[in-house]
Amino acid sequence: MAAPNLIGATTIYGRTAGNNISTTSATMVLNNLANSGKCLKINTLNVTNYSNAVASITINFYPATSNVTGTALPIVSGAAVPAFSTLNVIDKTSQYYLEENESIGATASSANIFAVTVSFEEIA
Repeated sequence: MAAPNLIGATTIYGRTAGNNISTTSATMVLNNLANSGKCLKINTLNVTNYSNAVASITINFYPATSNVTGTALPIVSGAAVPAFSTLNVIDKTSQYYLEENESIGATASSANIFAVTVSFEEIA
């Protein structure tokens, strides 16, 4: 199953997840495992720079893997985030759906200065 029919959904759970980006390699933000039987509707995704320097972040959509490998499609690429600031990448005006075996990942210009939080609905 790629994703449940949203009209026939029997459960919808509101969720929030987060991850500190501790490396400059692609880091998982949110994934929908293969055969999960779920669709994940991303409502918001925020990136916070908690350092005292400007740094850049890339947020990618991975359409064919739930582990941030393979073809990365940028949602935002190399966005400069000022020191002690938050960048709103996804909001209610630009929602994304993750079907099974799809993921969102973050790649930072510097390690240990970004936190990414995502609010989503888990639909089954």
